[in-house]
Amino acid sequence: MRITFIGSGNVATHLARAAQAAGHTVCQVMSREYDHAEALATMVGAEAIDALQRVSMEADVYVLAVSDDSLYDLALELRLERKLVVHTSGTVPINVLKPMSRHHGVMWAPQTFIRSVEMDYSHLPFCIEASDAISLAKLKQLAGSISDKCYELNAEQRKKLHLASVMVNNFGNALNAIAQDYLRKEDIPFEILFPIIEMTAQKIYHGDLWKLQSGPAARRDTRTIDAHRRMLADDKDLLDLYDIMTKFIDHATH
Repeated sequence: MRITFIGSGNVATHLARAAQAAGHTVCQVMSREYDHAEALATMVGAEAIDALQRVSMEADVYVLAVSDDSLYDLALELRLERKLVVHTSGTVPINVLKPMSRHHGVMWAPQTFIRSVEMDYSHLPFCIEASDAISLAKLKQLAGSISDKCYELNAEQRKKLHLASVMVNNFGNALNAIAQDYLRKEDIPFEILFPIIEMTAQKIYHGDLWKLQSGPAARRDTRTIDAHRRMLADDKDLLDLYDIMTKFIDHATH
């Protein structure tokens, strides 16, 4: 397929590289910041442009890898006739693209994309939705050429999956960061916890996570819990977080 990307950030960078690696041709990369468009276009052998008026109608698929707010702005400016146009958001409904083209869809991957970090795209989960059967077939073809993980989800399912991804990714990272800050104040190397963090991540492959829950809350070890609470007495925010998590684990495991 011939693909044009609107956007040149982290998501656009990874998807453009993935599409090229899968044998597709990236025609254009559009960004209002020309140097950003040029950087990605050079990487994938595409034309860099900085204005919607210069978007060619020669591509088969137009991927809008931009912020959620920008999608609504693009809906007022961009017209792609009968071309397939898709966005990459986990929370924006599919019909925002309806004014752009009768053929539209969503190709969202619940993943954190960091431009400078290499990624194995073969197992990247794509959640797709399309306006019609023709668009769905094209999306399946595109996503399937990149990854062996493709799921058809409607807008409500996608929003719920997005919420869950925030829990496991953003909240999970924040908890690690809180522990890192705590140990830094106590002059204890955070790297000591690397093995247990890795082991915790590996638990996802072993079934019901609540059945694998360990720790003082799961054991109802009140002596240890009370000791932890005394240690956090001078940090109300951290103590509140500890209490909330302890209560939640206790209820879920008993």
